[in-house]
Amino acid sequence: MFGPLIAAGSGLGALVAEVALRPVDDSDLDALFEQMRDPESVRMAAFTAEDPDDRAAFDAHMAKVRTSPETTNLAITLDGRLVGSIASFVIEGDTEVTYWIDRSFWGQGIASRALALLLETVPVRPLFARVASDNVGSLKVLQKAGFAITGTEISFANGRNTEIEETILRLDEPVNPAPSDVSSRLRPTY
Repeated sequence: MFGPLIAAGSGLGALVAEVALRPVDDSDLDALFEQMRDPESVRMAAFTAEDPDDRAAFDAHMAKVRTSPETTNLAITLDGRLVGSIASFVIEGDTEVTYWIDRSFWGQGIASRALALLLETVPVRPLFARVASDNVGSLKVLQKAGFAITGTEISFANGRNTEIEETILRLDEPVNPAPSDVSSRLRPTY
């Protein structure tokens, strides 16, 4: 669906890794369920399912979001391998984004690249996001994409079984990479 990340430097133009988005397939559900029940990932995400180990609840939720006309729910792949999911959805009249990356792939820029691809396919503005305030990595991903912090609130986080501070972000217009920032450009393939 979408093309490769192009590297800067001596290997200019060399294929580094291909991050792509595609519809979630039935065959993805087992792996996504396992990713979304990883204890460290659940703690970091904080705002998760009440019981991440409840497969029936997971399946019911996925069936609902996969058929909702207000939801864009996509699998994230790296060189063809499923590494997470990303979605936009409408809640209380606002369109929000969310993503989940398999913990073994954290810190590789996959969330940033996947979010950039999602923003190309979801034209709605403004877009909103919410993230645990101590989830520095996710805050950086969102801010790099142009989301601005609009406030915080205290909310109950199932993933931590307590109330925590949640940062609220808003995107009015996406940030375009500077012409010299070749390493963050993506180009669609058809």
